[in-house]
Amino acid sequence: MKKSNRLINETSPYLLQHAYNPVDWYPWCNEALQKAKAEDKPILLSIGYSACHWCHVMERESFENEQIADLMNKLFICIKVDREERPDLDQIYMNAVQMMTGSGGWPLTVFLTPDGVPFYGGTYFPPVDKYNMPSFPRVLKSVAEAYKTRKHEIQSTAKEILEELNKVTSFAPSYELLTEHILRKAYHNLAQKYDDRYGGFGQAPKFPQPMNLNFLLQRYHKTKDPECLEMVEHTLDCMARGGIYDHLGGGFARYSTDAKWLVPHFEKMLYDNALLAPLYLRAYLVTKRERFRKACVETLEWVLREMTDASGGFYSTLDADSEGIEGKFYLWDKQEIDSLLGDQAAAFACYYGVTTEGNFEGKNILHIPRPIDEMLNLCAKKHKTADFAALLESCRSKLLEARAKRIPPGRDDKILTSWNGLMISALAEAGAVLDRPDFIQAAVKATEFIFSNCFKGDRLMHSYKNNTAKFDAYVEDYAYLSNALISLYEATLDVSWIDRAIQLADKMIELFWDAEHGGFFFTAHDHEELIARLKDYTDDATPSGNSIAATALLKLHALTGEQKYEEKAVQVLRCAAQAMQRFPAGFGQMLCALDIYLNRPTEIVIVGPRSRKDTQELLRAAYSSADLKKVIAFVSPQEQSRPWPLLEGRRMIDDKATAYVCKDLACQKPATDAEELVQQLTNS
Repeated sequence: MKKSNRLINETSPYLLQHAYNPVDWYPWCNEALQKAKAEDKPILLSIGYSACHWCHVMERESFENEQIADLMNKLFICIKVDREERPDLDQIYMNAVQMMTGSGGWPLTVFLTPDGVPFYGGTYFPPVDKYNMPSFPRVLKSVAEAYKTRKHEIQSTAKEILEELNKVTSFAPSYELLTEHILRKAYHNLAQKYDDRYGGFGQAPKFPQPMNLNFLLQRYHKTKDPECLEMVEHTLDCMARGGIYDHLGGGFARYSTDAKWLVPHFEKMLYDNALLAPLYLRAYLVTKRERFRKACVETLEWVLREMTDASGGFYSTLDADSEGIEGKFYLWDKQEIDSLLGDQAAAFACYYGVTTEGNFEGKNILHIPRPIDEMLNLCAKKHKTADFAALLESCRSKLLEARAKRIPPGRDDKILTSWNGLMISALAEAGAVLDRPDFIQAAVKATEFIFSNCFKGDRLMHSYKNNTAKFDAYVEDYAYLSNALISLYEATLDVSWIDRAIQLADKMIELFWDAEHGGFFFTAHDHEELIARLKDYTDDATPSGNSIAATALLKLHALTGEQKYEEKAVQVLRCAAQAMQRFPAGFGQMLCALDIYLNRPTEIVIVGPRSRKDTQELLRAAYSSADLKKVIAFVSPQEQSRPWPLLEGRRMIDDKATAYVCKDLACQKPATDAEELVQQLTNS
């Protein structure tokens, strides 16, 4: 029977995966750091996450290998970290490895001095020399020997890296005017990187980049530039047709390994889907394309079906691997499809590109080879089927039922406050726009779960698992959740959610704000002391805490009139201004926030009895607006409203539910008719 190591006492599913490695793993803790100092041993820090395919590969090849584990235990103090639990550590050491090697990724393998300062690192290392890379045993021996014989040189290197680390996110605020020039320059930069054949930006591997696409949608609303909308439409269409989208169960994989969106890296992350679902929803509002609405709905239904805890919180990830094979759960043999679908198999295969030879290691990744309308017409004509859409729905249902009997990918069921905030926003927004009370109810239940289980006193916590909330929250937890509460208010019209958003925003400013230079630190002022305290402005796989904080604060300012929120948001934008101009593709959400600041939100106030038909008609008109920068406030004559300047003097006219629209610091005449409101919002 295998002997467990110290990770057996952790709650992280990723750390527990390594609990029976022969490696003498420590979690990140003071005991491990003190042991390294006492024994003057370098630290081997390994950072990964449960859905990471190459993390699993390195575990099987090296961490489960007795000989390699013996080397690790003899030469190093070995620490294993779940990057999703400790993004603070991941941020520091990923920056270090990127500075040392020019690239990064997971598994992240970093060698530290006993003081925790990195001096060498990389990502995956093979067990033997291959892939034009040194073997992991060779690296272990070389690093240990260097630490023993060239300690002065290593200490000098570590000092230089530490100095650079503390500079890397120290963005000096710009005192030039924040202008439309930044937004125009960002648009042209993105247009240059656009792949007009397959959509998206750059070449393989290709990531969805939802925040950049949101920015383009916002630009389209202002400029009506058809090329701006074409980039969004074509990209979303290609992704929804590609193998990156799960055509049976809904939801998107992390990224595509090719430029065509065909072959995904099969892991599914909560945050990707929380960002993509509202993007498709907003594109639907602009274009009225049914396929975009469908992608949003199917993605959220997948989350509710497979990624939601009974208590209401949302799980983190689904693994890329099942039965140790990448993508096995999602792949199809043509013979299996023929057997399951019988007479319908040929029509299904026509539409989803299924062939005998397959398109991935002899199997088939379901995809739609050409534009959807074209494929529907082509296959319906070829197979002489009148209601081809109904046939496809029947086939998908049968295959989904068959797939459910397979061994599923591993699921990381820890609940992260930050990613839950993103999903709450997505569900609330979609629920309001699409009139899906179940989406709104799921958003409310998840929020109530967070407030009931992820606070210790007045302090928000980052991660929840096994009835335990762990790790003081980071700025992204506060920012994402504050922003989610604003979306929840707009969907439910319950002003108590704004009261909570205000409390969180004020606590975020208290704990994370840099009073000297502006901007929010990633960790709180009283956080565990690490080798560097960084600020994150870059929007990568998820929006930075600073960019969502700026977004939420600008919305709170629009709703409440509280000036301090706008002042803090503007200081964040000034800190990021120069970087946004140099590398706009890395600041999609920050650009959206800048657009909100420069072009002001459209303010919509609706006054009327909550359940009355004319009030509901005005609300539906407001929700259906394609203006992505709108904020919606509600006043019920039967309830006492908050003393916000936005609500001052707002009343019903002639006992009719009434809408007030203000845009560009000017207000339009009150509207008591839904069609009139739609017209005002369309022209605003």
